Amino acid sequence: MKKIEKRAIMCLLLACVLLVGVGVFSYRYFAYGDDWASYEGNRDVYTKGDLSKGTLYDINGQLLMQNTAEGMIFNEDATIRTSLMHITGDRDNNIATGANRAFTDELIGYDFINGVYSLNNAGEDVTLTLDANICATAYQALDGRNGTVGVYNYETGQIVCMVSSPTYDPMDPPSSVADGTYLNRFTNGTFVPGSIFKLVTAAASIENLDDAYSWQINCTGSVDYGHGDEVTDLAVHGTVDLQKALEVSCNCYFGQLSEKLGGGLIEKYTEKTGLTKSLDINGIKTATSTFDYPEGGVNLAWTGIGQYHDMVNPCSMMVYMGAIANDGTAVIPYIIEPTSFLDKQLAKLPKFGTKTESMIDTSTATSLKSMMANNVENNYGTDMFPGLSICAKSGTAEVGGNKRPNAWFVGFLDDPENPYAFVVLVENGGYGSSVAGSVANTVLQDIVD
Repeated sequence: MKKIEKRAIMCLLLACVLLVGVGVFSYRYFAYGDDWASYEGNRDVYTKGDLSKGTLYDINGQLLMQNTAEGMIFNEDATIRTSLMHITGDRDNNIATGANRAFTDELIGYDFINGVYSLNNAGEDVTLTLDANICATAYQALDGRNGTVGVYNYETGQIVCMVSSPTYDPMDPPSSVADGTYLNRFTNGTFVPGSIFKLVTAAASIENLDDAYSWQINCTGSVDYGHGDEVTDLAVHGTVDLQKALEVSCNCYFGQLSEKLGGGLIEKYTEKTGLTKSLDINGIKTATSTFDYPEGGVNLAWTGIGQYHDMVNPCSMMVYMGAIANDGTAVIPYIIEPTSFLDKQLAKLPKFGTKTESMIDTSTATSLKSMMANNVENNYGTDMFPGLSICAKSGTAEVGGNKRPNAWFVGFLDDPENPYAFVVLVENGGYGSSVAGSVANTVLQDIVD
């Protein structure tokens, strides 16, 4: 009897170990099955080290890239191929945001039930929210200059344009590439923001200072902080309040406003507006913006102006523009259209769970929207954007090293039929409104038309 009892206990222990093992395996299968299936040693998925399954299309059904046993096939148009190289990837798999690295699971058609099995063994058709023709327009508008253009629907989250330069034709790669060519500047780069950051400082002022709208300074073109330190402007602006200072982009005003707010409050609003967070765009993680927050003095002044150690990710700034357009709360961007029946049904529902936390109050968003419209009407000129109901802020960011400043233009269309937020960066391009603003107009006109 004792032997039988011991054996029974042993069997129970073995059964428990088996159950635990099955539980651990089941958990790991559901959690990591996609990684197992997409492992490069899987010969059903890879041929000679290259992904051999899956096809990528734009929102209009244009072929962008197809994986075959003989290698990658791209769109017939060289401009489209070049403009979207940071999304399709190249044949040597150099691009971290390229489809074969970022969207492997979707392309091979992995699911929990069937693994990567399909009747024709060709993988899945993946449709992106991008419009290839608009991306080609953005690439041509950059005209060979380094930078990035991003546009998304701030009501749905669909990214319609994502272009990064420098780039190259993946069907005709150069023998050598310039530094930073493999970097997707829109998702993975950070850059000195310059005056576009004043939209964050302005939000902090509106929500925390009783005299936010009435507080004025007399801009004489510079503010002396002693020891040779000063904040300077390109012009003498005279008496300015918040709206006028944003319109003429007065550094003297925003430098003193930053001191009035304090480094802690600017830090709070930099975090609140989402700039220090990484976004997840269908598996592509964006770079986080970085800042320092001095306690006071000239460095704090320059921080609130968008200089000093400020470094901003373009995608994050675009999403902040979406929040201003969308009553203070942004919709998180995405780039892959839903393919399964369940995902398609969920996509028809209100975007529950896809919004950010409130970045600014609704009343603050309304005020900033009005001020950004005023920027266009009384500074940049509405004739620069014919037919567009545009709200915007330019930035001319000094980068040092005797280089020309980075040109920025950010904003959105205040148009229910065309709810698009955008960001344009032209590295070492010069003045924001004239250089980056021109690129923005070209792209937005193509979208609206």
